[in-house]
Amino acid sequence: MKPYYDDGDGIIIYHGDSLATLKEMSDESVQCCVTSPPYWGLRDYGVEGQLGLEKTPEEYVAKMVDIFNEVKRVLRNDGTLWLNLGDSYGSGQRKTQKSQTVANGNRQDLPIERGKQGFAKQLIGIPWRVAFALQSDGWYLRSDIIWHKPNPMPESATDRPTKSHEYIFLMSKNARYFYDYEAILEPFCEDSDMEYRKTLRLGKFYRAGNQNPYINNTPLAGDRKITKLKDGRNKRTVWTVTTKPYKEAHFATFPPDLIKPCIMAGSKKGDVVLDPFSGSGTTGYVAKELSRKSVMIELNEEYIQMQIDRSRQGVLPI
Repeated sequence: MKPYYDDGDGIIIYHGDSLATLKEMSDESVQCCVTSPPYWGLRDYGVEGQLGLEKTPEEYVAKMVDIFNEVKRVLRNDGTLWLNLGDSYGSGQRKTQKSQTVANGNRQDLPIERGKQGFAKQLIGIPWRVAFALQSDGWYLRSDIIWHKPNPMPESATDRPTKSHEYIFLMSKNARYFYDYEAILEPFCEDSDMEYRKTLRLGKFYRAGNQNPYINNTPLAGDRKITKLKDGRNKRTVWTVTTKPYKEAHFATFPPDLIKPCIMAGSKKGDVVLDPFSGSGTTGYVAKELSRKSVMIELNEEYIQMQIDRSRQGVLPI
């Protein structure tokens, strides 16, 4: 399988359908996958065969299962998947949903079959439908991370709160996997973590999964003693990251600060990071910045050219 582009310094880009391209990749050839597939029913990227224009959620989920079954095959046995997904709403009483067409900047109606109960005036729950389907297909669902957006897209709805979050699911191929928690420690909160830090300095015992110190310092079964004070606390599941528009791309792009913790925790320097829906190429460039290699797959040739131009210019797509 010949790549569309190889920068000679760790970034390889393939042009084509993600499922077909993944099938040509070798088993256990990448360490982690960080990706954001096209969301269901939201955008027409103007490319035949694209993901996201299926008539029903069930069709979309089935395609996702097929694609990520191949991702699981190419992951190393201790590999992880970091999957970003947003949700969709049914629109009124119509069988269509408004969506931005990137190809010409206009808006169009995408067909949506509502099924027996229908989706009018409903949040469809796409992220969790996909997460549970992947879990049923053999993935280990390890964490649901909330991407909190301080600057969400404005919405016209006045009968519900404005959505300001998306999900990132951490999934693993096996029960035991590589995860460098120390690489993504977050700063201590002085008020809530002061007693914890004090106890760590004293080397007192903690019960596994509980940060309340035992004052008498008497260990019980399952307790552990920590004598080294870390530089921060274990990363929480709510990540506040501002979205970063990119003027050349008429679609939402990954903020680099959202991807960095995924790559840092899920891989080591020199490892290969995969993005089967590479879009503007942010995953690959962040991986390179962190001394990792990357394999990116993109169906839209126009977006690949953006990636190549930035690679030659040495510009991180933010």
